[in-house]
Amino acid sequence: MSLTGPSTSHAATPAAWSSNTSIAELADWLSARRQVVVLTHSKPDGDAVGSSIAAARALAHVIGPRGGAVTPWYYGPLPAWIDPIAAPMRYRHINGPHPVETPSGEFEPDAVLIVDTGTWPQVDEVRAWLAARTDRAAIIDHHLQGDDSMARRRVVVPTAAAVAQPVAELCRLLLGLARYEQLPVEIAEPLYLGIATDTGWFRHSNVRPDTLRIAADLLEAGVDHSRLYALSEQQDRDSRVRLLGRALASLELFDGGTIGVIKITNKDLHETKAEPGDSGGFTDPVLKIASVQIAIALTETFPKPGAGPMTKVSMRSKEASDAVDVSVISQRLGGGGHARAAGAKVHATLEETQKRVLEALR
Repeated sequence: MSLTGPSTSHAATPAAWSSNTSIAELADWLSARRQVVVLTHSKPDGDAVGSSIAAARALAHVIGPRGGAVTPWYYGPLPAWIDPIAAPMRYRHINGPHPVETPSGEFEPDAVLIVDTGTWPQVDEVRAWLAARTDRAAIIDHHLQGDDSMARRRVVVPTAAAVAQPVAELCRLLLGLARYEQLPVEIAEPLYLGIATDTGWFRHSNVRPDTLRIAADLLEAGVDHSRLYALSEQQDRDSRVRLLGRALASLELFDGGTIGVIKITNKDLHETKAEPGDSGGFTDPVLKIASVQIAIALTETFPKPGAGPMTKVSMRSKEASDAVDVSVISQRLGGGGHARAAGAKVHATLEETQKRVLEALR
């Protein structure tokens, strides 16, 4: 297929959170850099890892031959499958409360590319470091909300099912290709992973015709769909399955069965030997209940010393003529996201957070 690239329309987003440049202009700017750090949100998912690895590899093709360097940085719990996807590219994992600095002996970047987020709380581990470099930072995002102070340059594509879609266009332009299927397979593979995982392997309501067209082109480039599915979706530890059992056992239905809430406590995590990142996707089984229109997962988190209790909120709503825009609810709780999938972190106990969420919904 011929390419025009994803739409950059942002009519549905707040005026402050919209594109102020284009993918083409961003590709030209990045091509002239020598040292680039690629960032994404904490506890990266398939779209965050896939889009950041793909962008880093495409940039390395361009600036590497003239002595440039590109390094992705990640923070928080990492998915178990990150190494097979990233290899042989080296990445930096920041895991701890200490202030982040450019490591001794490493380059000081002349560009910072941020993908799949545009909000400060989601980059908390590198916030101070990034705040000193926003003049040389660029964002590619597809969420409905963001902080325009994070980067001088922004491409915001809320119509994209995954940020891997506009990043695919960036990769194509960086490499000077006419079609997505001409992308090297080592770039096409993480892009496909990003699109597939952010659409629930093409099950969610964010799937659009252009989503499937790009995915088909990436398959033409040589992506092995079955391998990626097995790698990312069929490698759970037994602890994650046990944690899911605990979560579903806590299920409560509210408002005539239209709202389903599950809870995950620190005790559940400890007794099942699960990790905090193991609860991803737990709202999906709740949405299988016919009456449920909104599924909510509340996860007790390990707060910083002296910070008090904190609860992570994950919400997903079914597609319908009267579907609830959960991103609006998340904004009221200090978070954000998509119309059908959003989240927030609330400084409160599980019980108090549940009360606040239900009040916001009502």
